[in-house]
Amino acid sequence: MKVLVVDDEPDVVKLITMSINLQEPDWEVLAAYDGETALDLVADENPDVVLLDVAMPEMDGFQVLKQIRLFSDVPVIMVTVRDSELEKVRGLELGADDYITKPFSHLELLARVRAVLRRARGLPLTHEEPFTSGDIRVDFDRRKVTVRGKEVPLTSTEYRLLYYLVRNAGRVLTHEDLLAHVWGREYTDEINYLKVYISRLRAKLEKDPRNPQYILTEHGVGYWFRKI
Repeated sequence: MKVLVVDDEPDVVKLITMSINLQEPDWEVLAAYDGETALDLVADENPDVVLLDVAMPEMDGFQVLKQIRLFSDVPVIMVTVRDSELEKVRGLELGADDYITKPFSHLELLARVRAVLRRARGLPLTHEEPFTSGDIRVDFDRRKVTVRGKEVPLTSTEYRLLYYLVRNAGRVLTHEDLLAHVWGREYTDEINYLKVYISRLRAKLEKDPRNPQYILTEHGVGYWFRKI
């Protein structure tokens, strides 16, 4: 397992590295102190997860994340000193998988890394008939999603969310249910995570994301997938 730690403060990188090595001595920890080096390491080393600081000079964490998402679906956990909802939403919209706020405990850090890695492993292959609804087709055996015959790339989190929606097509799923199934039981209060990823799915699957035909909102309750 490779973990890439990106932070312009060497002491922070050292502390995170020590925390990971203490809990997971078999994991390899890579370090980058600026955005350009981080991008090179993501491309060359193919890490399993990236811990990415937001507040870096020259190229901040959001800019780095935006560049990473042009060529990699590696899970990214944003690290920030500010517990701002707007920052969280911005990071999630750019493709972040999770957020952690400084200062954090060693246990919290490892818990979030492990949770992201569990989601990244994806769902087990299921020998089921593909799901179809209008223009959308989900091939469970190949974890392949197509819209009007064209494959749509999804991140592991996006696929998990779509999977639970289509497997329960026609049924309203509560915010808490979706968060627990897709992110984990410890995330059931993170409604912003769900809202952002629903928006990301709609942008990729719907003809008009502002007037969705498939992924519908049950206001104050949750979301459901309409089979057409």
